Amino acid sequence: MTPETSWLDPRPFLRGVAWWDGRRAVRADPADMAGLPWDTCERAALPIGMQVEFTSPGAARAIELRYRAEVPGATDALRDIAHCFALWQGDRCVHESFTEPAEEATVTIGLPPGEGPFTIHPPESQAPVILGLRGVGGHLAPAPARPRWLVHGDSITEGWWSTRPAHSWPATAGRTLGLETVNLGYAGGARGELAVAQHLAGLPGDLVTLAFGTNCWSRTPYSAPLLYETVRAFITLVRRGHPDTPLLVLSPVLRPEAESTENPLGATLADLRTAMEDAVRGLVAAGDGRLALLSGLDLLTAGHLADGLHPNDAGHALIAAAVADAVRTAGFTGRTCRIAA
Repeated sequence: MTPETSWLDPRPFLRGVAWWDGRRAVRADPADMAGLPWDTCERAALPIGMQVEFTSPGAARAIELRYRAEVPGATDALRDIAHCFALWQGDRCVHESFTEPAEEATVTIGLPPGEGPFTIHPPESQAPVILGLRGVGGHLAPAPARPRWLVHGDSITEGWWSTRPAHSWPATAGRTLGLETVNLGYAGGARGELAVAQHLAGLPGDLVTLAFGTNCWSRTPYSAPLLYETVRAFITLVRRGHPDTPLLVLSPVLRPEAESTENPLGATLADLRTAMEDAVRGLVAAGDGRLALLSGLDLLTAGHLADGLHPNDAGHALIAAAVADAVRTAGFTGRTCRIAA
């Protein structure tokens, strides 16, 4: 196990990867970044939702991961976030290994008996790059491929205020549905940028979910008519690459301060939610039989919000359960999306 050649190429083991930029997993097309807002480009550099998925047919006792991560400075706001590699088997967290960000380091994670499959959720805040992996006491193999679920949204989709990456609602719903989740949530973004819709159109996927709108109340204020037309245009562009792919739209979840407060263009979040939902219903009525809507208003209460905006772990779990139910209720199964019952 000592020669450098014993390290395996990590790419066949990595899941949740949208695009590659050299050796880095990124969440926007590096060949087409010019049309994206700067904040979306910045968030896309973080490998949110990337996972290592493998089996252990050779009965390995442990897995070693060689990684590189940005070392935070003394004043970095993310300095105190746990740098944790979490090992999951099915819907259960088996073990957590805490390390430090480093220009290059190795973490060893013990494996329980059995072949798996196993999933490792790496830390996300310091943009880790997995350089190699290998089994200890046995060999490893990439886990079987699963249907890909493309999930676009804002900081809530990105997983803010969930205590671990595996607790975000996209990660949780992906486990429930047996899907490979590709997290395309951009904190501060997801304002209906049509360049993002074009990126989604060019990305292979078996199911697509759009979950945005709250930043259209505050960060970039929209009127209700403007959001209505933007949602229709966004879905139309996504449909250019995914004409028959099941597509679920989740309208904004509860945001108490915004529900009845007008933004600079005179729209409350309740107005924007209605506009978004009306746009989806109109497209369904016009014949899009692979499009479904889940209203976000009643999924959470104020007690599920960690800061008045972002869900806590319980809130993420409720969104995940509602999304999984909506996907199944819509009948998004079969040829184009093979979802576990």
